Amino acid sequence: MSHATTTDVQDDRPRTSPEPRKDGGLSSRSLPRWAPLGFAAVSIALGVGISLAAGWHSRVQWGLISALIFLALSYVATTAVENQRQAKDRLATSIVWVCFLVAVVPLASLLWTTISRGSERLDGYFLSHSMAGVLGSEDSGGVYHALIGTLEQVGIATVISAPIGLLTAVYLVEYGKGALARAVTFFVDVMTGIPSIVAGLFILSIMLIGSIEPSGLMGALALTILMIPVVVRSTEEMLKLVPNELREASLALGIPKWRTILKVVLPTAIGGITTGVMLAIARIAGETAPIILLVFGSQLINTNPFEGAQSSLPFYIYEQYKIGEAASYDRAWAAALVLIAFVMILNLVARGIARWKAPKTGR
Repeated sequence: MSHATTTDVQDDRPRTSPEPRKDGGLSSRSLPRWAPLGFAAVSIALGVGISLAAGWHSRVQWGLISALIFLALSYVATTAVENQRQAKDRLATSIVWVCFLVAVVPLASLLWTTISRGSERLDGYFLSHSMAGVLGSEDSGGVYHALIGTLEQVGIATVISAPIGLLTAVYLVEYGKGALARAVTFFVDVMTGIPSIVAGLFILSIMLIGSIEPSGLMGALALTILMIPVVVRSTEEMLKLVPNELREASLALGIPKWRTILKVVLPTAIGGITTGVMLAIARIAGETAPIILLVFGSQLINTNPFEGAQSSLPFYIYEQYKIGEAASYDRAWAAALVLIAFVMILNLVARGIARWKAPKTGR
């Protein structure tokens, strides 16, 4: 009985929570969830105040100083409240967020500037009229002829590049072995980094040898050279992500390899393949140098890409900016907004197709 009484007395003693450890061990205390937002607000206030006191009026300097204060404040506060291990973890997380903001802010600023400047001139008249007979200083004219040129040139390049790039990627992943596969991979890597002007000069040399007139087709061929390696590389990576178990299960049922690729591998990777093709289209949609060399540009509407000079949205932007008038600047910003919208619409369509064609998974 005395032993039981002693045990009960010991159990009734008040228990105190462990003190937080400062040597990097676990701690029972932690910062509230809103602490990062509080650190950010304090850092911005201190960064702006220090910058104004020092006579710095650049917002870039304000942002950099605020970022440094945010990192230091997060580390010091976490070390004081929690422990050094959590402080290092929060510091790494804060660095990731700061790098993310550094990458996003210029993109958001560019998009906002383009929308604000381009929306002033963008309307139905601008989309349905060309620059035929319009002087650079006149507040009229449109982008219709350039939009047609971009759609036709990018469309031709996509029709040529997508099958070639897809078949090349299938060969490299499913069949490629030995010196030929290594050579193809090497040349694809080299072509990925070639400047667009080099592709334009290559097609231009063919035009000079064959006495071929400038046309939208010539520009599309140069864009094809730029698009193929992007399609090959993105498709190759998507095909590598398809589990080998799917291939083995299909082959175990006696299905030929070509049919396995067609019915199993490609449908499984169709989402990533479509996204890669859209990225390649976005890569070539903004190219200007090949169009200047091979298409020459035109103020008139030319719906025939196989004959005569054409224009395109990048060439139109360059052309209007070169004029140097207030009206031409407005047309250039509006055309830039049309080009961004064109790429965004293509990406939305690609995501819709990828979701529609993706293999259905059961519960």
